[in-house]
Amino acid sequence: MSFASGLPFNLSASGFAFQAWLASENVDLKSIGFYSLVGFPYIFKFLWAPLLDRYLPPLLGRRRGWIVLFQACLAIAIGVMGFSSPTGAPYFLAAIALLVVFLSASQDVVIDAYRVDTIPPSERGIAAAATAFGYRSASVLASTVLVLIASHTSWHTAFLVIAVLMAATMLTTFWAPEPLTPGQPPKTLADSFWHPLRNLVSQKGAWGFLLLVLLYKAGDAFALSLYSAFMIKGVGFSLDELSIAGKANMTVSTIIGVTLGGLIYMRWGMFRSLLVFGIGQSVSNLMYTVLALSGRKVWLMALATTLDTGMGGMGLAAFTGFLMSLCNSNFSATQYALLSAMASIPRVTTGAIAGTLVSHIGWPKFFVVTCLTAVPGLILLVILRRPLNELAARDASKQKA
Repeated sequence: MSFASGLPFNLSASGFAFQAWLASENVDLKSIGFYSLVGFPYIFKFLWAPLLDRYLPPLLGRRRGWIVLFQACLAIAIGVMGFSSPTGAPYFLAAIALLVVFLSASQDVVIDAYRVDTIPPSERGIAAAATAFGYRSASVLASTVLVLIASHTSWHTAFLVIAVLMAATMLTTFWAPEPLTPGQPPKTLADSFWHPLRNLVSQKGAWGFLLLVLLYKAGDAFALSLYSAFMIKGVGFSLDELSIAGKANMTVSTIIGVTLGGLIYMRWGMFRSLLVFGIGQSVSNLMYTVLALSGRKVWLMALATTLDTGMGGMGLAAFTGFLMSLCNSNFSATQYALLSAMASIPRVTTGAIAGTLVSHIGWPKFFVVTCLTAVPGLILLVILRRPLNELAARDASKQKA
């Protein structure tokens, strides 16, 4: 299912494959920038998530029914996109791209909810690893394979291949089990919007938990907000060096980090994992300070990227388990969509701040600041130790029940 979730991502306007298609068709940069607006459903998917909690599809249960419907629609929409023309019918392409993003974001909402409803607390760490592996593998495949097929045949054929792969993911949804204890849908549409929020804030330590959702990955997001610009303009690496020692290494390191973090999370539990991995996320940012002071050394770039994104992946495993623990199966689509949207705020907002800050203090000091940015979240984590342990104990008791 995570593979199905990651497959359409690079077909959106911000994705590598989509932009490669537009560039190969000689679409001007202004228009390519305009197409980026179709990515907004990924940010605002929590707005219609309550509808997916409230209404039940006719087949395959509360979650799988929606998932298979979105997968079927995505397969059709991706196929239609491949037969569109970036130059001959740009507005139609924008409309179909917007539809693909909307369907993809909706599929993500329900797959996240299915994961919350199905995975027991003791397996959430390793589930986060499987999620990262499936999503990133599909995203890389959809970008590299699509471009490779297009270079030897045509973009129409390339999109058709991805559409067939998307349709094939429906087999997984048919095969997947129903949750052992499925949640009950809200009785009214108003309840589907109001009850998830009331349930979140009524938990012990709720406001502290919500603040932790905002702060825990802030330092990590801050450090990576200008990663490519730092490597190229700040240190002077070539595109080839960046693509292999940087970007490709980043993907592999993240997957390894999430996997290792998931296994450790299963042994250590929530609080200890969040604290140790959070400290690791913060300290690993300082490797970029070392790189900025040392100059252009490919082995050091690879080492800094490996340590930083590896620790970030470990933190992601624990953080995912934490987010899942906050969700109630009655409203898991709405709650997880809302929490993940909150968690993405630092990633979306830190880029503008980072650019201004670097111009004033330089790269070495900038990464020291990103390290310090993680400190408030770590202090809050220590303050919330007892509520977090109670949250984990409550989850464990639900699993035994």
